[in-house]
Formats: sequence, structure tokens, C-alpha cells
Amino acid sequence: MNKSDLIEAIAVSADLSKAAASRALDGAMAAVKSALQKGDMVTLVGFGSFYVGKRAERTGRNPRTGAAIKIKAAKIPKFRPGKSLKDALK
Repeated sequence: MNKSDLIEAIAVSADLSKAAASRALDGAMAAVKSALQKGDMVTLVGFGSFYVGKRAERTGRNPRTGAAIKIKAAKIPKFRPGKSLKDALK
């Protein structure tokens, strides 16, 4: 499913126009992005939680030369599924 498929599904289930569903989806994604940028966790009960994880600095290898390189520490978005989402996939 891509974004346009998701917009269509939202429009049908919520009885909205595709334009309104698109604005709603864009607003929800912007709110999640903004909260994660602040370091907050976004929890959608029954679906899951989005949070910011930390990846430590590590040593890697350049695949072309084989030389060791340092990979900087980074903050990455993560998702932890909720119980009902996990149960729905069984």
C-alpha cells in the first residue's frame, strides 16, 4: 500500500473527500514528525508507538577499499507495534 492507496482507504472509511483525507494524513504525519523532533514518544493505543532511538558511534568498512571508517552516532525513528496490531497479524 502506498500513500495514495492509504488516502483512498481513509476517504472511504471516514466518508471524506480524497483532498480532505490527504490533508488529514499529511497533518497526522507532520504532528508525529514534530513530536519526534522534540524527542517525544507518540503512542497510538492499539496500534503502536513511534519513538527516537539512539545509534552509537561505530566502526565500519568502506566496501570498495576495505579501509576502516568511523560511522557517527545518530538518532533514528523507531516503531514498536502494539498488542492488538501484533494479534491482528497472527
